[in-house]
Amino acid sequence: MATLSRSEVEHVAHLARLGLTEAELGRLEGELNHILDQYAVLAQLDTEAIPPTAQTIELENILRDDTARPSLPVEAVLRNAPDSRDGFIVVPAILEGTGRSPG
Repeated sequence: MATLSRSEVEHVAHLARLGLTEAELGRLEGELNHILDQYAVLAQLDTEAIPPTAQTIELENILRDDTARPSLPVEAVLRNAPDSRDGFIVVPAILEGTGRSPG
């Protein structure tokens, strides 16, 4: 498998907007080439009998059932809001130029 040259590592670091020192570039070059070497070893394995959706651990749904139940009364919710008007929570405008709150 091909290895990455120092200039290729510098190019990748530039694309990622990483300001690396010479020492860091040298270490990164070694680490990236080690990753490529390990990938080459893995690429030699026969994976034909392994389904593409195989998992190394069993997946289990840990979410509770989504059941409808009563919610808080509007009055209770509005009591917790810093500002409300006509049954709605008033929040500061987030878009430039609107200059007003919804409502």
